[in-house]
Amino acid sequence: MKKGFDNEKYLQMQSSHIRERINQFDNKLYLEFGGKLFDDYHASRVLPGFQPDSKLRMLKQLADQAEIIIVISAEDIEKNKIRGDLGITYDSDVLRLMDVYREHGLYVGSVVITKYSGQESATLFKNRLEKLGIRVYRHYVIPGYPSNVPLIVSEDGYGKNDYIETSRPLVVITAPGPGSGKMAVCLSQLYHEHKRGISAGYAKFETFPIWNIPLKHPVNLAYEAATADLNDVNMIDPFHLEAYGKTTVNYNRDVEIFPVLNAMFQRIYGESPYKSPTDMGVNMAGNCICDNDACIEASCQEIIRRYYASLRRLLIGACSDAEVDKIEMLMNQVGVTVHDRPVVDAALNREKETGAPAAALQLHDGRIVTGKTSNLLGASAALLLNALKELAEIPHECHVISPEAIEPIQKLKTQYLGSKNPRLHTDEVLIALSVSAATNETAQLALNQLPKLKGCQAHTSVMVGSVDMKQFKKLSIQATFEAKYEKDAAL
Repeated sequence: MKKGFDNEKYLQMQSSHIRERINQFDNKLYLEFGGKLFDDYHASRVLPGFQPDSKLRMLKQLADQAEIIIVISAEDIEKNKIRGDLGITYDSDVLRLMDVYREHGLYVGSVVITKYSGQESATLFKNRLEKLGIRVYRHYVIPGYPSNVPLIVSEDGYGKNDYIETSRPLVVITAPGPGSGKMAVCLSQLYHEHKRGISAGYAKFETFPIWNIPLKHPVNLAYEAATADLNDVNMIDPFHLEAYGKTTVNYNRDVEIFPVLNAMFQRIYGESPYKSPTDMGVNMAGNCICDNDACIEASCQEIIRRYYASLRRLLIGACSDAEVDKIEMLMNQVGVTVHDRPVVDAALNREKETGAPAAALQLHDGRIVTGKTSNLLGASAALLLNALKELAEIPHECHVISPEAIEPIQKLKTQYLGSKNPRLHTDEVLIALSVSAATNETAQLALNQLPKLKGCQAHTSVMVGSVDMKQFKKLSIQATFEAKYEKDAAL
């Protein structure tokens, strides 16, 4: 993929801009981090050149000034809320995040449990953290939040929350997922700091929407597609336009809550430091786009991928028609259809030729490889083998795994493990390939090509099982799937 984003420039500009914002206040800034602090694969897909760990690397440049507070809602603990991308509960993710930050030399100061009202599961989690030597604070439900500003900004509102003890100028507020209460934690701390004579500041760091590119730029529309389930809508920031006469982009939730935030700032400080939601942001990503056309193309492809993901969610009953309709509208706005994704037609045409489910993958040089369903292999497994052989320049007719090696695996699946489907999944075919590689140089050559699949595009003509879906993800293949089931599928 052609580079469209200057990552090194971004790291330098972003860290410098945050330092400037710290200095605007009383050497104390509470920085709300929206989205993912690391593993930001959406940003890396729509801004080619953006590294998934860019925000983490940027924070490492500020490591001597920064500490991290992780926020989790007691309601999410009670509901055992799951992170969709990782399949783990929010409380487990808090522990994972702490380990990751510490491994990178970042200081994790404490954990805050928000919306606390004595939930037993939240109390047990608090006790567990404290036994691990982690400081835990509780913030409570405030009646009338966020509209009852006089109550919220009072001793009976934020005043009842635990004061979080911090020791560094930059306090990064992050969470396992949305709705955890990061902003409320920041504002509660501003109230408590003000009582202690410290004029602390608040800022927000979210990569998307990018405030200084056009409203309907495909990069911003790709963000709308990514948040279609939340019904986020990008919009011109009316407060910024009125205050400065400049057009900037924000999104509906920040614009809607700004009058309330402004009232809170005025009640805490006596006056608000900001005139618009855009003022609160510190995102420099828009200044680091170095090839606009490359970012447009990448974003259009991301919208198509999001469309297929929503079709899948609709098929399994995980979303409504409205989510799919919204992404269809976004595709119309950027002027693309599913046929602008080359692997789609390749997979569907292969299915027509063979009369069975098929798959296609586009290599980085543009070549397209296909895979068909056979008695031995599913279409996705065949696709992986064909792609590896193509990369290794191994003739198609050459077997890198002998049928004799596949047969015992099929016997194990059907006779001993109770599977009705004898065909190998992607994980099983890779294991068979690795076993063959021990005695077969050609198989080893094919296996060596696996890293080259990272970032490749793939499509299957039917829905695949969870095993194949996870394997595509582990290989960092950006795969989409037709939202239809194989009639005789037995996973």
